[in-house]
Amino acid sequence: MHIAIAGNIGSGKSTLTRLLARHYGWKPHYEQVANNPYLEDYYRDIKRWSFPLEVFYLKERFKDLLQLQKQQEDIVQDRSIYEGVYVFTANNHDLGNLDDRDFVTYMELFEDMTDVVRYPDLMVYLRCSVGHLASNIEKRGRSYEEQMPLRYLENLNRRYEDFITKQYQGRVLIIEADELDFLANPSDLGFITDKIDRELFGLFPDK
Repeated sequence: MHIAIAGNIGSGKSTLTRLLARHYGWKPHYEQVANNPYLEDYYRDIKRWSFPLEVFYLKERFKDLLQLQKQQEDIVQDRSIYEGVYVFTANNHDLGNLDDRDFVTYMELFEDMTDVVRYPDLMVYLRCSVGHLASNIEKRGRSYEEQMPLRYLENLNRRYEDFITKQYQGRVLIIEADELDFLANPSDLGFITDKIDRELFGLFPDK
């Protein structure tokens, strides 16, 4: 079984991945993209190096997904290849860092790749308001995140909604996460696991 956790920066993906792994006995999987050889050049000249940088990340995430799907263990994954493409690469294109020709080529490559892999059995999407995301980011105190403008989070939130509701073709469970603290409150984690149980094992899954 392959479960993917999706959500914006600060939504609690990594925390929920860890908690679900412990609760169900699943193996947690966190993104481990190798050092990108284009990264230094990218920060010197973003527009020039965006395409090779994004293709390298896509290649590494695709290899990672192939390995995941060969495993016999049940996996819970923090962030999938799909949101990397439909949210973050698409955002890079909209910012003007990828031109239209490169973006079309990139998307055709991605679609050819994903033709040979399966969707996760379930994607759990942590839907959060920008205010909730900003509060979580402030709490964890990563200086490079605290410098992100709210407009950037707002734009990513719109992209996540479009991705989840219009682009992603797999099975999705949406969790309204603003009022939940699944790290501190066992009942909030139980609320999520009950929904997952109904989706995966119940006769009458939530609509």
